[in-house]
Amino acid sequence: MKLNKKEWIKITIAIVIAFVSVFMVSKTLTSVEFHAETIASLDAKQDTVMALTAASTAASTAITLIPGDGATPIANELADLSTYFLLITTAIFLEKYLVTIMGYATCYFLVPGACLTYVVGILTKKKLWKVIAGKLFVFGMVVSLIIPTSVKITNIIEATYESSINETLEMATQTTQTIEDASAKEQKGLLGLFSGIKDGITTTINKAETMLSNFIESVAVMIVTSCVIPILVIIFFLWISKIIFEIPIPIQEQKYFMLENPKQIDMKE
Repeated sequence: MKLNKKEWIKITIAIVIAFVSVFMVSKTLTSVEFHAETIASLDAKQDTVMALTAASTAASTAITLIPGDGATPIANELADLSTYFLLITTAIFLEKYLVTIMGYATCYFLVPGACLTYVVGILTKKKLWKVIAGKLFVFGMVVSLIIPTSVKITNIIEATYESSINETLEMATQTTQTIEDASAKEQKGLLGLFSGIKDGITTTINKAETMLSNFIESVAVMIVTSCVIPILVIIFFLWISKIIFEIPIPIQEQKYFMLENPKQIDMKE
């Protein structure tokens, strides 16, 4: 197959891009240093989830010390929150792994694949392969941007609710300490919060209910930022990719792919 000088230049450029992607750009996009800011944000989010998990568990245990069964449902609800915290933690770990895996897939597979497809398009004189190559290249760029984009969006939302989460942790710590101190005094026979005074128990239960509400709000925020938004970002990028990959195949090309003997048709455009 005879190629002109311009076509040879295009083939050379495509091969160079593929080699640069595999042997140079990949070292950057797959390195922890390049994604240091994103990973640091995910680590901070993970620390917050761990703190909320520990605080809710301690609060649940402390609430069971309140005399009577009035606070038992609250303790159970706080204990059940551990399931949601586990889900959030899993999502954060997944994002941390994908942030480098996506770069790996882009540099080692999608971009070289796009370059190879483009070369095939030049050799076969078919525009279809060139169109696929361009769209595959764009898809690779989209894939590499999914996690960093979702983290940037979640950071904006978390900055708004950061004070609320901190207040939840502070209130949980204070309430837990108050209940534990009162229980210790009761065991020593001293006048404590639970010394048979109904108002004291009622006040403590009310604080526990408020604390539970704050925990539920914090869990909702964490689920939105750690699970919902990343999923929405992925859906958004998949929607873009779907638009990109809607490639109209000319009638002549359809015949070529459907015929058992491709030599029956003219391969010229």
